[in-house]
Amino acid sequence: MVFSIIMHILDTIIDVKSLYNLIKSHDPNLLIIDTRPFSDYVNDHIPGALNLDFMNFHWLDTTKGGIILFNKQMKILINYLGIDSNNFVVFYDDISGCSASRGVWLLHYFSHRDVYILDGGYNYWSKLNYPLEKKTNSNVVSEVEYKINKEVLADAGYIKKRLEKKTNDMVIIDCRSEMEYSGTIARASKKGHIPQAINIDWINNLAEEKFKDLEKLDQLYSFITKDKEVITYCHGGYRAANTYLILKKLGYSDVKMYLGSWGEWGNLHEFPVE
Repeated sequence: MVFSIIMHILDTIIDVKSLYNLIKSHDPNLLIIDTRPFSDYVNDHIPGALNLDFMNFHWLDTTKGGIILFNKQMKILINYLGIDSNNFVVFYDDISGCSASRGVWLLHYFSHRDVYILDGGYNYWSKLNYPLEKKTNSNVVSEVEYKINKEVLADAGYIKKRLEKKTNDMVIIDCRSEMEYSGTIARASKKGHIPQAINIDWINNLAEEKFKDLEKLDQLYSFITKDKEVITYCHGGYRAANTYLILKKLGYSDVKMYLGSWGEWGNLHEFPVE
């Protein structure tokens, strides 16, 4: 394994220089996934990258039956990409963005540890004049059984029960814009946010399309102690995935993403809102 050459990985994030060194090493376990639309991928992309736009895979049903179907579909998707336990997987976006973040969260959900987002994404890679290619790379389908890590997923029923207990050991972060949070913008049948949720727009994780320095990110979330359970949500589980991986990077051990997010909660009439 050549992964020891990586010096700048901080948990869930890899920088462009480290990825470039991995590509030059020709390690067969490296798997790069471009999560941008295919129309962008065909123009050019990072050498060796496969393409899968995660924005095509929304999931707004976190009932027991809904999660069973989600697991089934996502296992097919991961096998389609050819991911197995030996792979070192790097997802990238235009920036340090939400679609690639969803890929990182998804592999954590399926208990795959060696998975990272490329800091700065395609834009920063090309800005530094690292190599690009135009050819479409073919996937190799795998047949792997994955172990589900339930500790990183929250469903609507779970959150509702935790709110009803009225304990102070849980923090809910609404990663949407302030206008969505306040209800000025409505993207569901109900306006507002999940009760007790604190609004920290996911875009605050970034500065000039890259993740902020670790110290600044730590300060941003410093009001949350490491012993808390943290649940992130947005509208569809993409912006929330970005905050999820930042919190994991900062050393929060009990972090869950609410998969259905406001797209589900805001349309469940019996569920409370503020």
